[in-house]
Amino acid sequence: MSVPELKDTQPAGALPDTQPTSPARVTNRKFPPWLVALCVVLLIAIGLLVGYGSGISRRYAAQDTVVAGQLAQQFQLGKQAMEAGNYDLADQYFKFILRTDPNFPGIQDAYVDLQLLMLVTPTPIFTPTPLVSPTPDLRGAQEIFNTALQLLNSSDWNGALTNLDSLRKSNPTYRTAEVDGMYYMALRQRGVGKIAASCQDVNLEGGIYDLTLAEHFVGTGNLDSYADSLRTYARLYIIAASFWDQDWVQAQSFFAQVMTGYPNMSDSSCQSATSRWVEATIKIAEQYMAAGKPCDAEAQYATAFVVNDPFNATAFPTATEVANQCNGDGGGGGGGVGSESPTSEVTPTVTPTVTSKAEITPTCDPSSGTPCP
Repeated sequence: MSVPELKDTQPAGALPDTQPTSPARVTNRKFPPWLVALCVVLLIAIGLLVGYGSGISRRYAAQDTVVAGQLAQQFQLGKQAMEAGNYDLADQYFKFILRTDPNFPGIQDAYVDLQLLMLVTPTPIFTPTPLVSPTPDLRGAQEIFNTALQLLNSSDWNGALTNLDSLRKSNPTYRTAEVDGMYYMALRQRGVGKIAASCQDVNLEGGIYDLTLAEHFVGTGNLDSYADSLRTYARLYIIAASFWDQDWVQAQSFFAQVMTGYPNMSDSSCQSATSRWVEATIKIAEQYMAAGKPCDAEAQYATAFVVNDPFNATAFPTATEVANQCNGDGGGGGGGVGSESPTSEVTPTVTPTVTSKAEITPTCDPSSGTPCP
């Protein structure tokens, strides 16, 4: 066998793969450029908003802190001026605080104390000759005590206090507990009487002063609830009256508080808290009219007319005209939600249907040593 024939008899090798082989295709998914840009912009915007909100919060907190600090400084300056006897300057400091934040701690009590000092502090008078000393009381301690007790039982508070003062000067340790109780009763009854007296005899400042002295004999905070309530509302009345003709919104707000407890409380003007509230409300309505907001004015008139007060009669014609303006032509741009008051909006929380208060007639026995209800 020839060589070529022998070659032909050899096993053939594996046939080569006729299909070309190629590596597996890897798909690379890429985000569109505009989507990446949008995500970046959103992240930046969120960061800016968060930062802005945080900055605003910090700014408001800092602003509140600054305002509180300024009010505290004004309060201290007012107290210093009051202690130095410069009552006019102290009055300016306290009024600024009341207009800014009527609930500032201690301002109402401090302002009432200032008003009392301004009212009871006499103008110094030059006296060329020395004052004559009062005649000393030469009676015995028991006799003075009995006289004071009799005067107390007969509701002669001034006479009782005069005798108690004589007893304390002559014998400070005589029946101390009983004398303290008599002092409390006389001062408490006299203070209540001054606040609840008829308008010709009313003396709010003197009544507050007597009740404060009475409290010293039983401890701070132990004044009976009726006397303490009367003193609180008398203070509010004095504060409300201080805003008269100056700030009608503040006057309305404080008189609204007084009329909820003692609607007939008054001062020497003989004008009750209810009547003053009505007048202040009508004055606010007039301010709205001057500002071109008849619908807001109409709302104030309607609020005032809920209370039956003679002062309302003077405002009926104007109130009718205001109502026609509000309902006829849309109010001239006023009266809608969000309209602003000439100063600040106050919605008094009162019960205007209460129009009378029981007269105070002490019926307790002062000798019993227990406070009158």
